[in-house]
Amino acid sequence: MKVLAIGAHPDDIELLCAGTLALYRKRGDEVTICHACNGNKGSLEYSSEEIARIRRKEAIASAGVIGARSIWGGFADGEVVVDLKSRVQVIDIIRQSDPDLIITHSPGDYHSDHINISKLVFEATYLACIKLWETNYPGTSKIPALYYMDTLAGVNFIPNEYVDISETIGDKVSMMLKMESQLGFLKEMHNTDAAEFIRTVAKYRGFQAGVPHAEAFTQQKMYPKGLTKRILP
Repeated sequence: MKVLAIGAHPDDIELLCAGTLALYRKRGDEVTICHACNGNKGSLEYSSEEIARIRRKEAIASAGVIGARSIWGGFADGEVVVDLKSRVQVIDIIRQSDPDLIITHSPGDYHSDHINISKLVFEATYLACIKLWETNYPGTSKIPALYYMDTLAGVNFIPNEYVDISETIGDKVSMMLKMESQLGFLKEMHNTDAAEFIRTVAKYRGFQAGVPHAEAFTQQKMYPKGLTKRILP
């Protein structure tokens, strides 16, 4: 199976669904991680140009922990808007991997980039397979299933599916620790220890699901993508 995870910033995928992606890789599925934004505003130390270069290298290293592919989305931090140009960018993100499944932000998330990426992915998921939508890449061969990942700390998110990540929680933390420049930013801006945050939320979702560690999801129900079997691992 081909899985595409689209997060707004370098670290969102790592924080919110990396354990599930690691499980897909362990069973031999193809995983592509797209950070839509380049992370160019997420520093108290470097210039925008410098931090964007650093975050790109870190994103590639993070994906490498599980043998996933890392691609960039072409947006700057804080500049994701829902318009035609952005829709075409997201269509091309999807077309690069021709996925069976897309995982992205919940439409009820807290950050405008997260919310707008969620809206754009919803719009683009169907349109990516329409051949007469001509972009830089050929149309996809199918309409992928679309799932929304948890919000940060689970705020305003009610799951309807869980994934047991007890065997990959270490991989998830390792992926986040590759985002070295973001670790200090999170600590300084939000007084958040990223590894502790990941383990705490995974235990909380695990408690709900009856396992040591879990990640939470909801499916975007849409015609014609009803599922007769579970697609999450």
